[in-house]
Amino acid sequence: MEKPVLISLGRGRYYKETDGLKLDVGAYMKALEYACDIEAEVEMGVPAQQAIMIGDDIVNDVGGAQRCGMRGVQVRTGKYRPSDENHPHVKPDAYVNNLAEAVDVILQQM
Repeated sequence: MEKPVLISLGRGRYYKETDGLKLDVGAYMKALEYACDIEAEVEMGVPAQQAIMIGDDIVNDVGGAQRCGMRGVQVRTGKYRPSDENHPHVKPDAYVNNLAEAVDVILQQM
């Protein structure tokens, strides 16, 4: 049997919500790595300049992508807060209201 490939969206352990801390994708990634006895892939073979990160976390998703040479799109769901649009250091390449809108923006403008 061929070994499966696991691609993770991130390694974050937790994030803060209004009602407390919540598990982020990293916790689930580690559980899947252990259960499948494999290590998650972090490289997909695409140059950073050709990749776009769509995320709800202004610093880790959008800012992290931009620091790596990718474009970053801020989606106004999940961890997003209106104050993100005035972040002093991270300026997304685009703001969108949902994933469907992100696809439209990418196809039309990026």
